[in-house]
Amino acid sequence: MTATLQPDSVTIQTADAGPLTLDLLRSDLAGTTDPADVVIALHGFPQGARAWTRVADLLAADGIAVVAIDQRGYSPRARPVGVEHYLDNLLSADVLAVADALGLERFHLAGHDWGSHVAWVTAAHHPGRVRTLTAVSVPHPSAFGRAIRGDADQAERSQYMKLFRQPGVAEETLLVDDAAQLRAALDDVQAEDAEHYVRRLQEPGALTAALSWYRGMGMNKAETPSVTVPTTFVWSDGDRALGRAGAELCREYVDADYRLVELHGVSHWIPERAPQPLAEAIAARVRG
Repeated sequence: MTATLQPDSVTIQTADAGPLTLDLLRSDLAGTTDPADVVIALHGFPQGARAWTRVADLLAADGIAVVAIDQRGYSPRARPVGVEHYLDNLLSADVLAVADALGLERFHLAGHDWGSHVAWVTAAHHPGRVRTLTAVSVPHPSAFGRAIRGDADQAERSQYMKLFRQPGVAEETLLVDDAAQLRAALDDVQAEDAEHYVRRLQEPGALTAALSWYRGMGMNKAETPSVTVPTTFVWSDGDRALGRAGAELCREYVDADYRLVELHGVSHWIPERAPQPLAEAIAARVRG
Protein backbone atom coordinates (compact mmCIF):
# COMPACT_ATOMS: atom_id res chain seq x y z
CA MET A 1 0.00 0.00 0.00
CA THR A 2 1.28 3.47 -0.87
CA ALA A 3 -0.16 6.92 -0.32
CA THR A 4 1.33 10.18 -1.47
CA LEU A 5 0.86 13.16 0.82
CA GLN A 6 -1.84 15.44 -0.53
CA PRO A 7 -2.19 19.17 0.24
CA ASP A 8 -5.01 20.27 2.51
CA SER A 9 -5.70 23.02 5.03
CA VAL A 10 -7.62 23.52 8.22
CA THR A 11 -8.73 26.70 9.97
CA ILE A 12 -8.44 26.72 13.74
CA GLN A 13 -9.67 29.27 16.25
CA THR A 14 -6.89 30.39 18.60
CA ALA A 15 -7.06 32.25 21.88
CA ASP A 16 -4.23 34.62 21.01
CA ALA A 17 -4.52 35.36 17.30
CA GLY A 18 -8.05 34.50 16.23
CA PRO A 19 -8.57 32.20 13.25
CA LEU A 20 -5.42 30.77 11.66
CA THR A 21 -5.35 28.57 8.59
CA LEU A 22 -2.68 25.89 8.74
CA ASP A 23 -1.63 24.03 5.62
CA LEU A 24 -1.37 20.26 5.85
CA LEU A 25 0.03 17.37 3.90
CA ARG A 26 -2.06 14.25 4.50
CA SER A 27 -1.71 10.65 3.42
CA ASP A 28 -5.10 9.29 2.42
CA LEU A 29 -5.34 5.53 2.87
CA ALA A 30 -8.93 5.47 1.62
CA GLY A 31 -10.46 4.39 4.90
CA THR A 32 -8.21 1.37 5.34
CA THR A 33 -6.32 2.81 8.30
CA ASP A 34 -7.46 2.30 11.88
CA PRO A 35 -8.13 5.78 13.34
CA ALA A 36 -5.75 4.78 16.10
CA ASP A 37 -2.91 4.62 13.57
CA VAL A 38 -2.69 8.30 12.60
CA VAL A 39 0.54 10.18 13.21
CA ILE A 40 0.62 13.96 13.43
CA ALA A 41 4.06 15.08 12.28
CA LEU A 42 5.73 18.38 13.15
CA HIS A 43 8.65 19.95 11.29
CA GLY A 44 11.56 22.11 12.42
CA PHE A 45 13.47 25.19 11.24
CA PRO A 46 13.76 26.08 8.41
CA GLN A 47 11.70 23.25 6.96
CA GLY A 48 8.02 22.53 6.56
CA ALA A 49 5.52 19.70 6.31
CA ARG A 50 7.27 18.59 3.13
CA ALA A 51 10.11 17.23 5.28
CA TRP A 52 7.89 14.27 6.19
CA THR A 53 7.01 13.21 2.63
CA ARG A 54 9.39 10.25 2.33
CA VAL A 55 8.69 9.02 5.86
CA ALA A 56 4.94 9.24 5.24
CA ASP A 57 5.18 7.20 2.04
CA LEU A 58 7.05 4.48 3.92
CA LEU A 59 4.56 4.48 6.79
CA ALA A 60 1.67 4.23 4.34
CA ALA A 61 3.01 0.85 3.26
CA ASP A 62 2.43 -0.24 6.87
CA GLY A 63 -1.09 1.18 6.97
CA ILE A 64 -0.10 4.18 9.10
CA ALA A 65 -1.44 7.56 8.00
CA VAL A 66 0.42 10.83 8.49
CA VAL A 67 -0.85 14.39 8.88
CA ALA A 68 2.11 16.77 8.53
CA ILE A 69 1.45 20.37 9.56
CA ASP A 70 3.01 23.54 8.18
CA GLN A 71 3.04 25.10 11.60
CA ARG A 72 2.36 28.60 12.85
CA GLY A 73 4.72 31.04 11.17
CA TYR A 74 5.26 28.77 8.18
CA SER A 75 1.73 28.54 6.77
CA PRO A 76 1.17 31.83 4.89
CA ARG A 77 -2.25 32.33 6.53
CA ALA A 78 -0.90 31.68 10.03
CA ARG A 79 1.81 34.28 10.61
CA PRO A 80 0.70 36.52 13.48
CA VAL A 81 3.10 39.38 14.17
CA GLY A 82 4.82 39.41 17.55
CA VAL A 83 7.03 37.03 19.49
CA GLU A 84 4.26 36.54 22.04
CA HIS A 85 2.37 34.46 19.47
CA TYR A 86 5.08 31.80 19.25
CA LEU A 87 5.28 30.41 22.78
CA ASP A 88 5.22 26.73 23.69
CA ASN A 89 1.65 26.63 24.96
CA LEU A 90 0.32 28.23 21.77
CA LEU A 91 2.31 26.02 19.42
CA SER A 92 1.12 22.98 21.34
CA ALA A 93 -2.48 24.22 21.32
CA ASP A 94 -2.30 24.44 17.52
CA VAL A 95 -1.50 20.72 17.36
CA LEU A 96 -4.51 19.84 19.50
CA ALA A 97 -6.73 22.18 17.50
CA VAL A 98 -5.72 20.48 14.25
CA ALA A 99 -6.44 17.09 15.81
CA ASP A 100 -9.84 18.33 16.94
CA ALA A 101 -10.62 19.66 13.47
CA LEU A 102 -9.73 16.28 11.98
CA GLY A 103 -11.78 14.37 14.52
CA LEU A 104 -8.77 12.75 16.18
CA GLU A 105 -9.49 12.31 19.87
CA ARG A 106 -6.12 10.59 20.34
CA PHE A 107 -3.17 10.37 17.98
CA HIS A 108 0.47 9.41 17.69
CA LEU A 109 2.89 12.31 17.58
CA ALA A 110 6.23 12.73 15.83
CA GLY A 111 8.40 15.81 15.58
CA HIS A 112 11.81 16.84 14.29
CA ASP A 113 13.96 19.76 15.49
CA TRP A 114 11.59 22.49 16.73
CA GLY A 115 8.76 20.12 15.92
CA SER A 116 10.34 17.70 18.38
CA HIS A 117 10.32 20.41 21.06
CA VAL A 118 6.62 21.08 20.48
CA ALA A 119 5.92 17.34 20.45
CA TRP A 120 7.64 16.88 23.84
CA VAL A 121 5.63 19.76 25.30
CA THR A 122 2.35 18.44 23.87
CA ALA A 123 2.92 14.87 25.06
CA ALA A 124 4.02 16.03 28.51
CA HIS A 125 1.04 18.29 29.13
CA HIS A 126 -1.65 16.29 27.28
CA PRO A 127 -1.00 12.56 27.80
CA GLY A 128 -4.70 11.86 27.39
CA ARG A 129 -4.50 12.97 23.77
CA VAL A 130 -1.13 11.54 22.71
CA ARG A 131 -0.85 7.77 22.28
CA THR A 132 2.88 7.65 21.61
CA LEU A 133 5.72 10.07 20.95
CA THR A 134 8.60 9.81 18.50
CA ALA A 135 10.91 12.78 19.04
CA VAL A 136 13.70 13.38 16.55
CA SER A 137 16.99 15.24 17.10
CA VAL A 138 15.90 17.65 19.85
CA PRO A 139 15.67 16.09 23.34
CA HIS A 140 13.18 16.82 26.10
CA PRO A 141 13.34 20.56 26.93
CA SER A 142 14.76 19.92 30.40
CA ALA A 143 17.40 17.56 29.02
CA PHE A 144 18.36 20.13 26.39
CA GLY A 145 18.52 22.91 28.98
CA ARG A 146 20.79 20.84 31.20
CA ALA A 147 23.02 20.02 28.23
CA ILE A 148 23.43 23.68 27.25
CA ARG A 149 24.24 24.69 30.82
CA GLY A 150 26.48 21.79 31.73
CA ASP A 151 28.09 20.52 28.53
CA ALA A 152 30.63 22.73 26.78
CA ASP A 153 30.17 20.86 23.51
CA GLN A 154 26.42 21.52 23.41
CA ALA A 155 26.89 25.13 24.47
CA GLU A 156 29.23 25.65 21.52
CA ARG A 157 26.86 23.90 19.10
CA SER A 158 24.04 26.22 20.18
CA GLN A 159 25.89 29.49 19.59
CA TYR A 160 23.96 30.09 16.37
CA MET A 161 20.85 30.82 18.43
CA LYS A 162 22.38 34.13 19.56
CA LEU A 163 22.20 35.36 15.97
CA PHE A 164 18.66 34.04 15.46
CA ARG A 165 17.43 36.03 18.46
CA GLN A 166 18.60 39.38 17.05
CA PRO A 167 15.65 41.02 15.24
CA GLY A 168 16.60 42.45 11.88
CA VAL A 169 20.21 41.34 12.09
CA ALA A 170 19.31 37.67 11.74
CA GLU A 171 16.93 38.30 8.84
CA GLU A 172 19.50 40.34 6.96
CA THR A 173 22.27 37.83 7.60
CA LEU A 174 20.24 34.79 6.58
CA LEU A 175 18.62 36.33 3.49
CA VAL A 176 21.55 38.20 1.94
CA ASP A 177 22.92 36.87 -1.37
CA ASP A 178 19.75 34.94 -2.15
CA ALA A 179 19.67 33.38 1.33
CA ALA A 180 23.16 31.95 1.04
CA GLN A 181 23.42 31.10 4.74
CA LEU A 182 20.06 29.36 4.81
CA ARG A 183 21.10 27.35 1.78
CA ALA A 184 24.41 26.47 3.43
CA ALA A 185 22.60 25.18 6.51
CA LEU A 186 20.52 22.93 4.27
CA ASP A 187 23.54 21.64 2.36
CA ASP A 188 22.67 18.00 3.13
CA VAL A 189 19.02 18.28 2.12
CA GLN A 190 17.84 17.31 -1.36
CA ALA A 191 18.06 20.33 -3.65
CA GLU A 192 14.37 20.51 -4.48
CA ASP A 193 13.41 20.38 -0.81
CA ALA A 194 15.96 23.02 0.19
CA GLU A 195 14.73 25.31 -2.58
CA HIS A 196 11.14 24.93 -1.37
CA TYR A 197 12.09 25.81 2.22
CA VAL A 198 14.23 28.80 1.22
CA ARG A 199 11.75 30.28 -1.23
CA ARG A 200 8.99 30.21 1.35
CA LEU A 201 11.11 31.91 4.01
CA GLN A 202 11.94 34.63 1.47
CA GLU A 203 8.28 35.66 1.46
CA PRO A 204 7.62 38.95 3.31
CA GLY A 205 7.46 38.36 7.06
CA ALA A 206 8.00 34.61 6.81
CA LEU A 207 11.53 34.42 8.20
CA THR A 208 10.69 36.78 11.07
CA ALA A 209 7.73 34.54 11.97
CA ALA A 210 9.91 31.41 11.90
CA LEU A 211 12.63 33.06 13.98
CA SER A 212 10.03 34.14 16.52
CA TRP A 213 10.10 30.58 17.82
CA TYR A 214 13.69 31.20 18.94
CA ARG A 215 12.97 34.69 20.22
CA GLY A 216 10.15 33.47 22.42
CA MET A 217 12.22 30.83 24.19
CA GLY A 218 12.92 32.98 27.24
CA MET A 219 9.23 33.84 27.60
CA ASN A 220 8.20 30.23 28.26
CA LYS A 221 7.78 30.26 32.04
CA ALA A 222 6.44 26.77 32.75
CA GLU A 223 8.77 23.79 33.10
CA THR A 224 7.95 20.87 30.85
CA PRO A 225 7.08 17.87 33.04
CA SER A 226 8.23 14.34 32.34
CA VAL A 227 6.46 12.50 29.54
CA THR A 228 4.23 9.62 30.59
CA VAL A 229 3.44 8.13 27.19
CA PRO A 230 5.55 5.49 25.38
CA THR A 231 8.41 7.39 23.75
CA THR A 232 11.17 6.87 21.20
CA PHE A 233 13.96 9.40 20.79
CA VAL A 234 15.85 9.31 17.48
CA TRP A 235 19.24 11.03 17.42
CA SER A 236 22.08 11.04 14.88
CA ASP A 237 25.76 11.23 15.75
CA GLY A 238 26.38 13.36 12.64
CA ASP A 239 24.18 16.19 13.93
CA ARG A 240 26.11 19.48 13.97
CA ALA A 241 23.62 21.23 16.26
CA LEU A 242 22.79 18.61 18.86
CA GLY A 243 25.38 16.59 20.73
CA ARG A 244 25.29 13.39 22.73
CA ALA A 245 24.79 14.95 26.18
CA GLY A 246 21.15 15.90 25.67
CA ALA A 247 20.37 12.60 23.98
CA GLU A 248 21.69 10.65 26.94
CA LEU A 249 19.75 12.77 29.44
CA CYS A 250 16.40 12.20 27.70
CA ARG A 251 15.54 8.95 29.45
CA GLU A 252 15.43 10.80 32.78
CA TYR A 253 12.36 12.69 31.56
CA VAL A 254 10.23 9.77 30.34
CA ASP A 255 8.16 7.84 32.89
CA ALA A 256 7.04 5.20 30.41
CA ASP A 257 8.53 2.73 27.95
CA TYR A 258 11.50 4.49 26.34
CA ARG A 259 13.86 3.73 23.48
CA LEU A 260 16.84 5.62 22.15
CA VAL A 261 17.52 5.00 18.47
CA GLU A 262 20.96 6.25 17.47
CA LEU A 263 21.69 6.72 13.76
CA HIS A 264 25.30 6.71 12.66
CA GLY A 265 26.76 9.08 10.08
CA VAL A 266 23.46 10.89 9.46
CA SER A 267 23.23 14.68 9.52
CA HIS A 268 20.68 16.76 11.43
CA TRP A 269 18.14 16.42 8.61
CA ILE A 270 16.95 12.95 9.57
CA PRO A 271 13.46 13.00 7.95
CA GLU A 272 14.96 13.85 4.56
CA ARG A 273 18.25 11.92 4.78
CA ALA A 274 17.25 8.82 6.74
CA PRO A 275 13.54 8.25 6.08
CA GLN A 276 13.73 4.45 6.22
CA PRO A 277 15.15 4.05 9.75
CA LEU A 278 12.98 6.91 10.99
CA ALA A 279 9.83 5.33 9.53
CA GLU A 280 10.83 2.02 11.10
CA ALA A 281 11.27 3.69 14.51
CA ILE A 282 7.89 5.40 14.25
CA ALA A 283 6.13 2.23 13.08
CA ALA A 284 7.70 0.20 15.89
CA ARG A 285 6.51 2.75 18.43
CA VAL A 286 3.01 2.96 16.94
CA ARG A 287 2.68 -0.84 16.81
CA GLY A 288 4.49 -1.42 20.08
